[in-house]
Amino acid sequence: MRSYDLDFLKRFSMVIGFLVLVTIGLILFAIHLNKTLPPEADPAARQATLERIAPAGAVYAGATGAAQQAEAAKAAAAAAASQVAYGGTLDGSVIFNNLCTGCHTSGAGGAPKLDAAGIGARVAAQGLDELVHRAITGFTGSAGVMPPKGGNPALTDAQVKAAVEWMVEQSKK
Repeated sequence: MRSYDLDFLKRFSMVIGFLVLVTIGLILFAIHLNKTLPPEADPAARQATLERIAPAGAVYAGATGAAQQAEAAKAAAAAAASQVAYGGTLDGSVIFNNLCTGCHTSGAGGAPKLDAAGIGARVAAQGLDELVHRAITGFTGSAGVMPPKGGNPALTDAQVKAAVEWMVEQSKK
């Protein structure tokens, strides 16, 4: 080997050795800092812990307990009502215009239109109760398909009945 190659290897080895020492020093300094600084509390983790250890129920006793129980029942009823489609309305026109109009205005999928030949003929042949039953449970016939509750499972049976009754009334006009 030539002397300048040996000189290069010696200097290169010294630079690599120095960088290894700096890296080890930085790692040790980072470990020291990690142990001395307090960890920050994550608010999401704290909230998850509080929800996990919250009591499963409550005890209601006496007049105060009865009032709290009534409030809890009222809140539960409000939460359940918020899950019902269209705010729980029983206005058939609102339900029709938001859900049913897509098929029953154009006749898509074999859906009967709002006229005497469409809905009117079905009422005459099957009766209102059978139409309501098929609208709630769904129906597949030779002319088309009616999905259960018009494809919106959040509708109540009373809402479906109100929509069908409104459609029948419209077919008579």
